[in-house]
Amino acid sequence: MANKKIGLFFGSFNPIHVGHLIIANYMANFTELDEVWFVVSPQNPFKEKKSLGNMYDRLEMVNLAIEGSEKLRASDIEFNLPQPSYTIDTLVYLQEKYPKKDFVLIMGEDNLAGLQKWKNVDIVLRDYKIIVYPRPGYDGGELKNHPSVTMTDTPVMELSSTFLRQAIKENKNIKFFTPDKVVEFIDKKGLYL
Repeated sequence: MANKKIGLFFGSFNPIHVGHLIIANYMANFTELDEVWFVVSPQNPFKEKKSLGNMYDRLEMVNLAIEGSEKLRASDIEFNLPQPSYTIDTLVYLQEKYPKKDFVLIMGEDNLAGLQKWKNVDIVLRDYKIIVYPRPGYDGGELKNHPSVTMTDTPVMELSSTFLRQAIKENKNIKFFTPDKVVEFIDKKGLYL
């Protein structure tokens, strides 16, 4: 039997919103992937730590958002890896832990454009496939034509977690921007106020 193809969708998901869910669902159903794992980052090496919501809250919001979905999973794999976590280290760790799965990276065109700055980018491109979703105003650059890279027609959603956090701070209604269970969780815990 062929190895299962798992798409890894890395992010802070601070909080998760329908834009993330549309991308993940598209990847899980319109590409060669069997499953998509939301890999919740404890700390992105390029982001300030203090602006991040608690990682367990962010993981819980992903779980609430994808409840009942067969092909989507939340992963806290990076919580136990050295900080800050670099994608290549996570990939190597996952490959050792799950030798029967093939891991594929999911990223936006904005990240593809900055990929050259990544740690061990040559190894990432040699050993892993990358499936890319479009981001308005970005061009994936020369890597778009790399044999390891597949561009997709994922529906584009101009929605950001920053927008959501700001809306919550201003006491605006965020229904439909993120699943109801996530809205309830944010309210209950008083997040982002």
